[in-house]
Amino acid sequence: MTFPSSKNNPDPTNKTTTPEIDGMTIDCVIFGFNKASLEVLLVQHAEGESIGKWGLLGGYMKREESADDAAHRIVYELTSLDNIYLEQLKAFTNPARVPQRRVVTIGYYTLVNREDYNIKASLSVIEAKWYKINKIPELIFDHNEILNFSLMQLRNRVRQAPIGFNLLPEKFTLLQLMHLYEEILGIELDKSNFRRKILHMKLLVELDEKQKAVSHRAAKLYKFDADTYKKLTEKGFSFEF
Repeated sequence: MTFPSSKNNPDPTNKTTTPEIDGMTIDCVIFGFNKASLEVLLVQHAEGESIGKWGLLGGYMKREESADDAAHRIVYELTSLDNIYLEQLKAFTNPARVPQRRVVTIGYYTLVNREDYNIKASLSVIEAKWYKINKIPELIFDHNEILNFSLMQLRNRVRQAPIGFNLLPEKFTLLQLMHLYEEILGIELDKSNFRRKILHMKLLVELDEKQKAVSHRAAKLYKFDADTYKKLTEKGFSFEF
């Protein structure tokens, strides 16, 4: 996150200035899926001691905010992403995580379908850019640690609930879904075994449609069964490969 020179910078979404909590910040990992690659949104900071450097989306928590409220505000201010699900990771409390000051940050992560959003940099960042998960640069402070922890949490969660599926477009192929799992889990899957297991879950609805404008043989398209998706999200499952 960026540490501005003033602890009471005005919130651009409000007319009044609200004091920030000194030493308490939020950092957010935003995952996206582009064709066959898992990516994370990084920003190049435009102010504070981290100016010009790359890191996660972040900012100070304001006095009247909960951690969840602050996370949603920070993501919206920097990216215009609204009404998205953010899951809290944990507090990162290493006394040496930020040089010459004591700063505790609470980490969050979310998953977005890149086709649904047009992400632009805000006034507080020079540039916002998607990076492939295997080509992450050296980030500020402990942001590489936060990112790695969030990826570990995502890998655990995707085996227990269909949370990663909202990285896909509304209609998708089984191969796209398999590539998503491969990218998140960092493993290579057997195509026939994956197909058998995913279809056995009754989570997908086969459409009377195929891919369009592709150079290879067009594959069948699927979408998620909304009722089954909701039940599996709430109840959970064990998806082993």
